[in-house]
Amino acid sequence: MKDREENKIEKRKKRNPRKVTPKYLDNAALYYLSRYATSAENLRRVMMRKIHRSANHHGTDVEDGIALLEAMIARYLDSGLLDDGAYAKARAASLHRRGNSARVITGKLRQKGVGNDDIAGALQALSEEDHDPEWAAAVMVAKRRRLGPFATQKTTEETREKHLAALARAGFSYDIARRVIDAESEEDLEQPS
Repeated sequence: MKDREENKIEKRKKRNPRKVTPKYLDNAALYYLSRYATSAENLRRVMMRKIHRSANHHGTDVEDGIALLEAMIARYLDSGLLDDGAYAKARAASLHRRGNSARVITGKLRQKGVGNDDIAGALQALSEEDHDPEWAAAVMVAKRRRLGPFATQKTTEETREKHLAALARAGFSYDIARRVIDAESEEDLEQPS
């Protein structure tokens, strides 16, 4: 019984970080990219954490790891393995399908280190797919959260204000929120006025 407990404790112990080598960085980055779609800047952040942990543990120079990382990211960008524009478009489309506003989409892409040009391109692609992506996303949020015409109970002035606030917190403009919440029926929401 005691041996099993000691084995569990041993398994929980953190492993020492591996020493940063070109092969290790490449393998770690490829493994990360196989699991997650990401931007070049976000991959840089993830790999920098590995480099700092390794440098602190092994006493190596962080600058050497940074040089290896920059060369690797440049190689990935040249080969097309990393493409911030494609990542931004895919992530924006995914967030839009969930009902996120353009403001929220922009913020989330900026958090991942995507540049303004790529963000603008992703939002433009959304506009080309959908006549009014903001309207469609606001209706989606209202439907999911049962706001406005989707509410199960009769709305009072107080609940109307709460519904407007919910859409405002979701990043939608007052005009769009008001039009969605004040719609008489679900059919009125099919085409923006």
